[in-house]
Amino acid sequence: MTIKIATAECFTHGIIAREIHACAQGYQGEFGPDIWKPTTLENFQDEITLLCGMFIPTLSALKSVLKVDPPEPHKLLNGIKVYKEEDDQEVAVLMAKAVKNISGADIGIGTTAGIGKGGIAIVTPELAVKTTSDVYADLCSSNSEQLLLRQRSGVEKTLLLLEQILNHQS
Repeated sequence: MTIKIATAECFTHGIIAREIHACAQGYQGEFGPDIWKPTTLENFQDEITLLCGMFIPTLSALKSVLKVDPPEPHKLLNGIKVYKEEDDQEVAVLMAKAVKNISGADIGIGTTAGIGKGGIAIVTPELAVKTTSDVYADLCSSNSEQLLLRQRSGVEKTLLLLEQILNHQS
């Protein structure tokens, strides 16, 4: 049975979806996965597929595309939602559930980050896991290097968590 995965990403900019797709397709080299190289890669190639990967940085997209009613953001930057860490985690769960339900996926992944370490959520029929990246950053500042570090941490942590969930389901 193939496990269908869908993502709704903000601070991870669709990188998680790209990594899942490259891994699932068995792509190699420059076209292959850059970050996610699970030791059980061969097992996943026939077991997972990416249904869709969405980049959802704005409050209006949360409401119109994902059809969720999120909490009011701490701030809006050109329509981009900026939550504090605790709300980021709540919104990541909303995003994961929504993309899972809308797409008919078995697993939904949501990520969003404003001020703090962000929010990461993975939702399956049996569980909903939420966590953060390991890096603090503030979207309202112009520290691109710190934002990039948080993004990388979020992508890596999400893919590691996904791999653990997939290994548990196998």
